[in-house]
Amino acid sequence: MDFTIRIANTTILIHSVYPGLYVTYKNFLVEDIGIPDLEIRVDEDMIAAEYERFEQAGEQVPTLKMAESYLVQRRIAEELLSRDTILMHGAVVAADKACYMFTAPSGTGKTTHVQKWLVKHNNSFIVNGDKPLIRLTETQAIACGTPWCGKENQGENAMVPLKAIVLMERGEGNKMEEVTFGRAFPFLLQQTYRPSDPVKMKKSLTLLSKLNGRVRFYRFVFNNMKDDAFSVSYQALTGNNK
Repeated sequence: MDFTIRIANTTILIHSVYPGLYVTYKNFLVEDIGIPDLEIRVDEDMIAAEYERFEQAGEQVPTLKMAESYLVQRRIAEELLSRDTILMHGAVVAADKACYMFTAPSGTGKTTHVQKWLVKHNNSFIVNGDKPLIRLTETQAIACGTPWCGKENQGENAMVPLKAIVLMERGEGNKMEEVTFGRAFPFLLQQTYRPSDPVKMKKSLTLLSKLNGRVRFYRFVFNNMKDDAFSVSYQALTGNNK
């Protein structure tokens, strides 16, 4: 089945094998508008190889249909590198016409924390809860919603200027400190999609380095059980009290 999506300001024509993949992209579907910016084509052999790749890595993919979904996601991420856009792992919350990405290994508590923003701040929303795209322009970074929202399935088809990236780690209290890009880089690299192709990996590193000067970086030691977790992050990022 063929369908067209628009994501990160890019029109992409997808040629899928198994029926129903388009449902994953339902909030990003667009009518055929002529020549797309990018084209993603997969076949049964490519899907079988993707399935085997997961098996060799010791990860379980229940069906070939699911393997196709992962393959298309990976292909999109790699093709978007040519349009100065990288895929990262994190939860992005928007508030007051800006957004902030909280990133950490899975299970750390970033999703629980961004939920506090939704409760405490009127008109805030989740741009993406798991795998946002970050588009780099000459002057700023822009967080872009994607269909890959994690198990909570929270996200919007939106593009919002990214002001800060918060590196999260669990601790007894709640405290934030601004850090340099150099200090943040190893953590950021772990939370960025890393292609196996050396040329594409080099492009990923180039784009990652462009975050420096476009966003601010923070280290956030937090305890989700304490009520001031939101207040600490909100005040540090926005300069306001809540």
